[in-house]
This record gives sequence, structure tokens and C-alpha cells, in this order.
Amino acid sequence: MKKYTRTGAAVAALAGVSLLVAACASPADAGDAAAPASDSAGHEHSDGRVAVAFEGGVAVLDAETLEVIEEFETEEFIRLNPFGDGRTVAVTTSEGFQLLDTATPQLTDFVFPATAPGHVVPHEGRTALYDDGTGTTTILDTDAFADGYDVQPETSTYVADDAHHGVSIVLEDGLLLTTVGDETSRSGAVALHPHDDHWHDEATSDQCPGIHGEGTAQDEAVVFGCESGALLFVDEEFVKLDSPDEFGRVGNMFVSETSPIAVGDYKNDPDAEGYLLDAVTLIDTAARTLDVVELPDEVRYTFRDIARGPGDLAYILSADGQIHVLDPESGELTAAYPVVAPWESPAQWQEAHPAIKVHGDIAYVTEPAADAVHAVDLTSGDVIATVTLGHTPNEIALAIG
Repeated sequence: MKKYTRTGAAVAALAGVSLLVAACASPADAGDAAAPASDSAGHEHSDGRVAVAFEGGVAVLDAETLEVIEEFETEEFIRLNPFGDGRTVAVTTSEGFQLLDTATPQLTDFVFPATAPGHVVPHEGRTALYDDGTGTTTILDTDAFADGYDVQPETSTYVADDAHHGVSIVLEDGLLLTTVGDETSRSGAVALHPHDDHWHDEATSDQCPGIHGEGTAQDEAVVFGCESGALLFVDEEFVKLDSPDEFGRVGNMFVSETSPIAVGDYKNDPDAEGYLLDAVTLIDTAARTLDVVELPDEVRYTFRDIARGPGDLAYILSADGQIHVLDPESGELTAAYPVVAPWESPAQWQEAHPAIKVHGDIAYVTEPAADAVHAVDLTSGDVIATVTLGHTPNEIALAIG
């Protein structure tokens, strides 16, 4: 493969930029039965479950065999977010974050109320829930439900000055990183330390228009996407990395905590139709650089189609039906594994289209056109298990210890 790379050279440390920041359901009956799962012998999976959303419900699958354990009725459209404890999935509904216990399994009655539930970010033993409708971050221990879902856990909250589509993460030392914006725009992020009844402003940046998503790379380097590049939080300061294009949007991060390089999606045409993307960003959090890698014509993907896996490699589930393996160190594609039939861009991002999630050596891939979910051994490219559901799969989340 011939690789075309564009490099964004501008790197600006932005410590000290000032911003005004505030100091601050019942389980349903199972749905239609699914067809039996097929499994090839000789491959090991981790114990755990896979949650798959479909229109009006969610299915819980065995992570090894993909057998459907149980199905629950929900609202028509839901999103799925791993809570971080290897068991719980936060299901976003019109009422808030409803907790799915994948082990029992049961769709519990426990709901964190939210007017517009958004991102759920577990990290270093704490999980942050973000309510886009109020700008409220709710923070609690990731293992808060180890003894069940019938006791209200201890939480702390931070409320932004203005509500916006945002995200928060709590670092190992308790520092809260959270986005800044309002109902019309988003501009950057702020780092806050908790102090008794208020939050102390440690660092801010307003150099990340359209800030979206986050990821934590090696040495707890946090990366946010911007419409003009990426915003790092490293060594207790914000650092802006500029895209090589006037409009160069990075919206989602795909990271490994054992690699300094974050892989981001990339869009440089704000008027482009559809949701398929044709380039990725490689953001080196140690060197503080951002490179854009243009992909071959056959490799196209959406925000649901990149994951990190064995060897800290990136795995791109492309519209040509293959998983393409990307080496973040070199920017080269090194292998391709056929998994699903070729597919086209969704008309709206919420519509069902193929997605990939990875745990260990195993990738879990949805194929909406076939109402199927596949397990793929990323060390060989073999499809080692498949289940055909009685529904069209949409989002997928892993709850694997």
C-alpha cells in the first residue's frame, strides 16, 4: 500500500489561558429467541458478556459463544456505555443512565437521572457520567455496585457554567478534566481539583473549537478532539496540536494505555455527504505531534469502526467488509481480514451500521445487514463465533472482567 501522510507542525503550549469556570424502570420480558451461536474449538475468550442494542431492546450475549443469554425491552433508541467494572453497562434513555447488570442478567431499576445522558468514562477506579442537558458531571467509584444495585452509592458532582454536549474524566490523583461550551458551541477544557465544597481551577484552554470525545494514552496523557486538531493534557498543562487543514476535525479517540500514540478519526471537508471517513490521525502524546494518514480508496469507516487491540495496533472495520490492521508507529496498513459483507454509509449516524469493539485478542463485530454478531480472533483473522439475532444490532458494549 502506498501511504500519503500530511503532518500538522504547529504545536502550542496553552497553560494559563483564562476561562470563566464555575467553582464549582423494571426488567422487561425477553424478546424474540435468537438462532444458536456457532463456535470454532481451540480459541480462548475472557469470561464476560456482550451487550447489543437493537430497536426497542438490548440483548446480553455470552462473550465466548455469543449465545443470547437474555433480552430486555427498552425505548426505541438507546446507547450503550461500559461502566468499567466488567459487569455493568449504562444504558442511555430519556430518563437518564439506566444500569444493565450483564451478569445476572437484569435491566435494573437503578437510574442516574439526566435530561440528556451522554458520555460515560471509567478511568482508574472512578466513573464519570455526563449530562448534556445540564452540564452536570456525576462521579462515583467504578466498583460502587459490587454488592448490588439496590443501594444509592456515594457520588460527587460538578456543574458547568453552561450545558453542552460534553465529556469528563477523573485522573488517578482526583483531577477532573471536563469540556467547556454552551448550547451553541464548545471551545475547550478545564482541569479542576476538588476542595471541600468547591472545585479549584488548575489549568484551562479555549483553543479546541468543537471539542468532542476523549481518550487516555500511556502515562495518563489525555487527548480530546477538536475541529482544528487535538488538545492534549500532559504534565499538568494543556497543549494544542493543529491539523494541517483549515478545517481538520478530530472527533473520537482510540487509545491504549500502553501506547503513547492515540489514533483519531479525521474529517477535512465540512460539507462532505455521508459519514464515511477516509483518513485517520496519529497523535503522539510523548512527542506532541499530530500526523494525518490518508487511507487507500477501499478503506472507509465511521466513528464506530476503529478499535485498539493486540500489540497496540489499530483495527479499522471498513466499508469493504474487512478489518484492516493499522500500525500506529509507522502509519502503515499491515493486514486485512474479511469479516462482513461490504456496506454503505448510514444516512444518519444513529442508524445501524457495522461496529467493532475489542477485548484482548478478540474483536466483536456487528453486521446489521445479516442481523448478526461475530467474534474474530485478531491474531489470525479467523471468525471463531457467530450468532444470528432476531433483531438488527446497532450499538455494542463489552462487559468483560
